[in-house]
Amino acid sequence: MVNLEDIAPTATEASLIEYPSDFPIKIMGRQEPGLAQGVMEIVRRHAPDFDPATIELRASKQRKYLSLTVTIRATSREQLDALYRDLCDHPPVVMVL
Repeated sequence: MVNLEDIAPTATEASLIEYPSDFPIKIMGRQEPGLAQGVMEIVRRHAPDFDPATIELRASKQRKYLSLTVTIRATSREQLDALYRDLCDHPPVVMVL
Protein backbone atom coordinates (compact mmCIF):
# COMPACT_ATOMS: atom_id res chain seq x y z
CA MET A 1 0.00 0.00 0.00
CA VAL A 2 1.21 3.50 -0.76
CA ASN A 3 2.28 5.58 2.21
CA LEU A 4 1.45 9.13 1.13
CA GLU A 5 3.98 10.61 3.55
CA ASP A 6 6.77 8.78 1.70
CA ILE A 7 5.86 10.31 -1.66
CA ALA A 8 4.12 13.55 -0.73
CA PRO A 9 6.14 16.71 -1.21
CA THR A 10 6.41 19.05 1.72
CA ALA A 11 4.39 22.25 1.62
CA THR A 12 7.43 24.13 0.33
CA GLU A 13 7.97 21.79 -2.64
CA ALA A 14 6.20 22.54 -5.90
CA SER A 15 3.56 20.11 -7.11
CA LEU A 16 4.18 18.33 -10.38
CA ILE A 17 0.45 18.44 -11.12
CA GLU A 18 -1.27 21.56 -12.37
CA TYR A 19 -4.76 21.91 -10.94
CA PRO A 20 -7.44 21.45 -12.09
CA SER A 21 -6.41 18.41 -14.10
CA ASP A 22 -7.80 15.06 -15.21
CA PHE A 23 -6.15 12.49 -12.96
CA PRO A 24 -6.41 8.69 -13.40
CA ILE A 25 -6.39 6.48 -10.29
CA LYS A 26 -6.05 2.70 -10.42
CA ILE A 27 -7.60 0.72 -7.57
CA MET A 28 -7.01 -3.00 -7.13
CA GLY A 29 -9.16 -5.02 -4.79
CA ARG A 30 -10.40 -8.47 -3.96
CA GLN A 31 -13.29 -9.52 -6.19
CA GLU A 32 -16.12 -9.13 -3.66
CA PRO A 33 -19.72 -8.01 -3.97
CA GLY A 34 -19.90 -4.27 -3.50
CA LEU A 35 -16.25 -3.49 -4.34
CA ALA A 36 -17.03 -1.33 -7.39
CA GLN A 37 -20.02 0.32 -5.70
CA GLY A 38 -17.97 1.15 -2.60
CA VAL A 39 -15.14 2.60 -4.68
CA MET A 40 -17.60 4.72 -6.68
CA GLU A 41 -19.18 6.06 -3.49
CA ILE A 42 -15.77 7.06 -2.11
CA VAL A 43 -14.74 8.70 -5.37
CA ARG A 44 -18.04 10.63 -5.64
CA ARG A 45 -17.57 11.89 -2.07
CA HIS A 46 -14.27 13.52 -3.06
CA ALA A 47 -15.07 14.33 -6.69
CA PRO A 48 -18.82 15.01 -6.97
CA ASP A 49 -18.54 15.58 -10.72
CA PHE A 50 -17.13 12.06 -11.32
CA ASP A 51 -19.14 10.16 -13.93
CA PRO A 52 -19.46 6.49 -12.83
CA ALA A 53 -20.07 5.52 -16.48
CA THR A 54 -16.38 6.24 -17.17
CA ILE A 55 -15.04 3.64 -14.72
CA GLU A 56 -12.91 0.93 -16.33
CA LEU A 57 -13.02 -2.59 -14.85
CA ARG A 58 -10.67 -5.51 -15.47
CA ALA A 59 -10.71 -8.85 -13.66
CA SER A 60 -7.50 -10.75 -12.96
CA LYS A 61 -6.81 -13.96 -14.86
CA GLN A 62 -8.04 -16.12 -11.97
CA ARG A 63 -10.86 -13.63 -11.24
CA LYS A 64 -9.63 -13.24 -7.66
CA TYR A 65 -8.97 -9.49 -8.05
CA LEU A 66 -10.62 -6.61 -9.82
CA SER A 67 -8.81 -3.55 -11.17
CA LEU A 68 -10.80 -0.34 -11.39
CA THR A 69 -9.54 2.78 -13.14
CA VAL A 70 -11.27 6.06 -12.40
CA THR A 71 -10.35 9.44 -13.82
CA ILE A 72 -11.35 12.46 -11.78
CA ARG A 73 -11.00 16.18 -12.27
CA ALA A 74 -8.46 16.82 -9.51
CA THR A 75 -8.70 20.27 -7.98
CA SER A 76 -6.03 20.13 -5.26
CA ARG A 77 -3.35 18.04 -3.61
CA GLU A 78 -5.49 17.88 -0.48
CA GLN A 79 -8.38 16.40 -2.46
CA LEU A 80 -6.15 13.68 -3.91
CA ASP A 81 -4.55 12.89 -0.54
CA ALA A 82 -7.95 12.50 1.14
CA LEU A 83 -9.26 10.36 -1.73
CA TYR A 84 -6.22 8.05 -1.61
CA ARG A 85 -6.55 7.69 2.17
CA ASP A 86 -10.24 6.77 1.98
CA LEU A 87 -9.68 4.31 -0.85
CA CYS A 88 -6.81 2.63 1.03
CA ASP A 89 -9.04 2.33 4.11
CA HIS A 90 -11.81 0.53 2.16
CA PRO A 91 -11.56 -3.14 3.32
CA PRO A 92 -11.61 -4.95 -0.07
CA VAL A 93 -9.03 -2.57 -1.57
CA VAL A 94 -5.54 -4.05 -1.78
CA MET A 95 -3.66 -1.26 -3.60
CA VAL A 96 -4.19 2.23 -4.95
CA LEU A 97 -1.92 3.70 -7.62
